[in-house]
Amino acid sequence: MTSRTRFPEVALFDLDGTLLDSAPDMLATVNVMRERRDIAPMTLAEIRPVVSRGARAMAGTAFPAWSDEEIVAAVPEFLAIYAQELGQHCAPFEGIPALLEALEAQGSRWGIVTNKPEQLARDLMPMLGWDTRCGVLIGGDSLPERKPHPMPMFRAAEVMGAAPNDCVYVGDDRRDIDAARAAGMLSIAALWGYRVAGDEPSEWGADAMVALPADLLQPKEWP
Repeated sequence: MTSRTRFPEVALFDLDGTLLDSAPDMLATVNVMRERRDIAPMTLAEIRPVVSRGARAMAGTAFPAWSDEEIVAAVPEFLAIYAQELGQHCAPFEGIPALLEALEAQGSRWGIVTNKPEQLARDLMPMLGWDTRCGVLIGGDSLPERKPHPMPMFRAAEVMGAAPNDCVYVGDDRRDIDAARAAGMLSIAALWGYRVAGDEPSEWGADAMVALPADLLQPKEWP
């Protein structure tokens, strides 16, 4: 593959664990749930690995003795608390603001494809100053399918007026890479994100693996 001298026409990103270090918001959420049940708080290190896996995984980690049925039943409580904690403790990962500015300065456009409920993701945008900059935002409930299905990727490319093969997707979970590959997009595994022990990004099939957001300030690091 020829080394790039410019950023891709369209850069698409996962949100939690890729653009945004949202684990502190998630920690606050599960600790409210635990406090209601007179259970000691968790630490950030305990919840961080499963943040990209969604509300069920986080509830299951916070309450390991619960059955699957109890975990599913607790998801609405989790989401209601999280809506109150949203944006109160999180921040973009170091290097992300500079990366987005670099993309924009060269005329590239960027957007978000996340499995987070769309309204929660949209509520975050003005808090981060991204509401007028993000070209597309597809949430986990925006369409009949979510990642790892390619439908959200196809929809994002369509909204951006780009062919899928003119887009590069950056994500920190295997589902991100699977969705991008299925849509015919190039992909980057974000190694700074959230992963459980034993989850090996080299096995995901991404076109590139990148250690830090700052590494992507060089167009040649993009596939």
